[in-house]
Amino acid sequence: MRTRSQSRNSNRQQQQVPPTFVEPFNLVEPIENQAPPVVTMDDNRTMAQLLEAPTEGYEDAIVVPEITADNFELKHGLLTLVQNKQFFGHDKEDPHAHIRYFNKITSTMKFPNVPSTSVKLMLFLFSLEGAARIWLEKEPPRSILTWDDLVSKFINKFFPPSKTTNLRNEITRFQQRFDETFYEAWDRFNDLLRACPHHGFSELHQLDTFYNALNSNDQDSLNSAAGGNFLDKMPRDCLRIIESKSKVHNSRNKPVVAKVSSSTSTPGISPDVAKLKDMVKALLLYKKTQAPAPVKVVEESCVTCGGAHSYQNCPATDGNVYHDNIKEYVSQAAAANFNQGNTGYRAPIANQIRPPSFPPVQNQGNNQFNGHAF
Repeated sequence: MRTRSQSRNSNRQQQQVPPTFVEPFNLVEPIENQAPPVVTMDDNRTMAQLLEAPTEGYEDAIVVPEITADNFELKHGLLTLVQNKQFFGHDKEDPHAHIRYFNKITSTMKFPNVPSTSVKLMLFLFSLEGAARIWLEKEPPRSILTWDDLVSKFINKFFPPSKTTNLRNEITRFQQRFDETFYEAWDRFNDLLRACPHHGFSELHQLDTFYNALNSNDQDSLNSAAGGNFLDKMPRDCLRIIESKSKVHNSRNKPVVAKVSSSTSTPGISPDVAKLKDMVKALLLYKKTQAPAPVKVVEESCVTCGGAHSYQNCPATDGNVYHDNIKEYVSQAAAANFNQGNTGYRAPIANQIRPPSFPPVQNQGNNQFNGHAF
């Protein structure tokens, strides 16, 4: 018979026993604990065959469904078209554009009883090169089962969220450049939208962003085409007006650029460039306003009496041929001396013009007369 004290002691001992920890069952043993494969004596392979590297695990990441169509064969021309524009995985490449181009190429050929997605899965590897091909080869074997899986992994790899954020910011901060026509601005805006098809901007937000990014001249043109305020129209009407205006791009009229001071910051143009343009315009305007210098009319002056007539018509020398020759000689000698004086050299009088009735003077060596050699 157990007493009350004995039962209390037994209960106390049961409570003090620590719980036992049961180690979970490990399905995969560590490599160092794994025993090498056991080769039984019944195995008929040779030593060389047993030591060969295993050939398992070399399956491709893309799983192509089995094609049951008869006489199915990929044409060499289709492979060439796919390889003409390969994706290398560079930062400036657009994976969305590559998928669009690949879909156009593969849709040009139809095979009876063969799904188009199966053809795309077979050909996509040939459209990659460089880092993009290395990425696909590193994907786990048999991890891509459908065309949608392949597109999703490809886009997420080469179009990370940071690139999406940058493109969304470019769309939000879009501004027409100072030397950009309306057509060029609309085309560049659409390029940004196509580069990021998952931008999430509604059509209303796109039209509002583009309208507010235009210069005042193009905004006035849209308002005039809308018959009032452009923003009072419905979105589909606004889009129709923009597309109609953008088609008229044959006339390459550039927008008028207002003068920009060096203290202001205009998107697309630096203050130094604006100042240089203003200087060039001012110089061109100055040249256009400058009139040609007037040409002074040379008046006749007589070398004999100083009158406003030629020496031939001078009354003082009328009938005196010898005196007339002297005056002509003086006039021509004065002109020659003036021209030679401008060059700093004074020729000897023997080399100057002499009257026709005077005989030529022979050089007398170093004889001097009034500072000239005869």
